[in-house]
Amino acid sequence: MRVSVLVVDGVFDSGLAAVLDVLRTADALRGELPTPPPRWRVRCVAPGGRGQVRTAAGHTVDTVSPEAAGPTDLLVTPGIWYPRAEELTTWVASADAAPAREAVLRARSEGAALAAACAGTFLLGEAGVLDGRPATTSWWLAPAFRRRYPRVALDESRMVVETPGVTTAGAALAHLDLALALVRSASPALAELTARYLILDSRPSQASYAIPGHLARTEPLVDAFERRLRGRLEQPLRLAETARELGVSERTLQRTVRAVLGVTPVRFAQQIRLEQAVHLLRTTDLPLDAVARRVGYENGTTVATLLRRRLGTTPGAVRGAQMEMGHSTSNPSFTSRS
Repeated sequence: MRVSVLVVDGVFDSGLAAVLDVLRTADALRGELPTPPPRWRVRCVAPGGRGQVRTAAGHTVDTVSPEAAGPTDLLVTPGIWYPRAEELTTWVASADAAPAREAVLRARSEGAALAAACAGTFLLGEAGVLDGRPATTSWWLAPAFRRRYPRVALDESRMVVETPGVTTAGAALAHLDLALALVRSASPALAELTARYLILDSRPSQASYAIPGHLARTEPLVDAFERRLRGRLEQPLRLAETARELGVSERTLQRTVRAVLGVTPVRFAQQIRLEQAVHLLRTTDLPLDAVARRVGYENGTTVATLLRRRLGTTPGAVRGAQMEMGHSTSNPSFTSRS
């Protein structure tokens, strides 16, 4: 398979390295299989024919132009280092990014599959190739992505979303998951072998990494709603009453939360409660029922069910993992941000 990795100035170093390392490792291991898939021929390309591109950390990458590289079966767009969503959206729509957008569109018109992770998904979104498709991106960039590309069915809880001809992945180190998914599409056996050699675990969701408070702070009303939730975590959510306290209608609150976060206010409240429940499980020895009451649920069964459904784990696993790291404590403590 002919793979072109699209590299621009400011490319995220670990993201680029992850894609290159996984694909090249897979290519080196393919001979271990009884029926090996075709070779992975990987090259770095830069729009505009630049010979070298400088990464975010200041390293240089040798590249060729997409034209000089010739036809490609797959174009991969790694993330670009922009610590603020506003900077990323400004760049991706700018004249400076036009050659990169054109490279994406050209590859697509020539029948190549596309793949991107983290901020690289914004290039696909800006080029319009994600319209009408499910996709994912870095969880902390989701509000900005959702605002700019409303025609994309964004699900930032997913680590990797695969659709015919287009694969997207989440935050920074999800480049590993992206590259492994690309290998898996060619050969599940080779993907498993590559994962074993690189000690890569399956991580189907970004949900356990997301910080709801960070997402809420991208919009004043949602930020106020989040602060109100945390200040009264033990109490049931009364949406109409909460909306009046925030000076808006219930409909406005519903619409704004969904527009920014992609979930209902009730689902967002659930995320906040679950986040705090995980914190208490990790930092106290409170019984599960007591943890549940502190986050607004009647009993521990509800917390256990939500942990399984939302994060794919159990109370015992959360608590046990923390004990293994030596960070558990026998002194219960709880503070809420008001």
